[in-house]
Amino acid sequence: MSALAAVGLAQTPARAVNRVVYKEPGRFGGWPANHGIWSWGNEILVGFEIGYHRNNPTGHLIDYDRPAEHVLARSLDGGETWRIEKPEGLRPPPNTKVAGVPTGPEGKEPVDCPGGVDFSNPNFIFTARMTSIHVGPSRFYYSTDRGKTWQGPFRLPDFGQKGIAARTDYLINGKHDMFVFLTAAKSNGREGRVLVARTQDGAKSWKFVTFIGPEPPEDDFAIMPASVRLSPKSILTAIRHRRYIELWRSDDNANTWTKLGVPAPDIGGNPPSMIRLRDGRLLLTYGYRVKPFGIRARLSADEGRTWSGELILRDDGGSGDLGYPRSVQRPDGKIVSVYYFNEGAQSERYIAATIWDPGKR
Repeated sequence: MSALAAVGLAQTPARAVNRVVYKEPGRFGGWPANHGIWSWGNEILVGFEIGYHRNNPTGHLIDYDRPAEHVLARSLDGGETWRIEKPEGLRPPPNTKVAGVPTGPEGKEPVDCPGGVDFSNPNFIFTARMTSIHVGPSRFYYSTDRGKTWQGPFRLPDFGQKGIAARTDYLINGKHDMFVFLTAAKSNGREGRVLVARTQDGAKSWKFVTFIGPEPPEDDFAIMPASVRLSPKSILTAIRHRRYIELWRSDDNANTWTKLGVPAPDIGGNPPSMIRLRDGRLLLTYGYRVKPFGIRARLSADEGRTWSGELILRDDGGSGDLGYPRSVQRPDGKIVSVYYFNEGAQSERYIAATIWDPGKR
């Protein structure tokens, strides 16, 4: 494993401010990266999970015996203030557990999607959900009104794998044409490795395209991709490993992939958020699960070949149970990074946002 070249020392972005998206005594807010984030100018929508807080010295501080909800938070002022939404159409199927946590209130059983979905609709958004990080079925939902109402759940195929642990990562190619980037179980049934699938009939049918990279060894995984399109044929995907983030590039529209390297080594295990800024730079955001715990970012001006030194969005976390960020860029150029956070080892986990300036190219 070799890290990509980085330029400069770690620094804190100027004029960074933190905002609370969701925080409630006795509750656990977590994992925006699983659900997705979308924006239309200063309107931002992000998904995450709300469970119940329970002290746990070795794992997540979520009560595995009480149901958790999949919810949304919407901001109409560029991330300054937020309101919680609980659309009925996003409810999970009956008797669903995600990573051992029961979910509710219950919705409908998944069905096959009839297809014909217009991905080019500017108000279209898509989210994928799993039932297990290892072996199990996955499903998806979509909205054509900026997440106010949702259609689904619809079945995702297993693509001949032992299980699919779907989170939200997709690229729209055309009106009925879309790539989804998913995590499949490894051959031993454990998590996991990344694959690319494609629909060309508006989500009626899905075709396996390829895996990204080899199957990881027994003591590692490759999961939770974050992808950006660089050109009509070129795609860059950042992938979470157990301790680091790895970067892969395709120059033939997702058919074959070449490893670029490791832009974020030794971060303690957190998924990437990667977006392309309006000035062409790439932004990589991730949780930092080693001391000092917090949220960090890097920038690249050459399509991921080299990266800046780390930008420390915050380093005041109380433990490593944080991160899973998603980021968007506002019309004024500032970044809104949303993630889950904590202020103490046994305190409630909550959803926060950092609004910050990435500077100029």
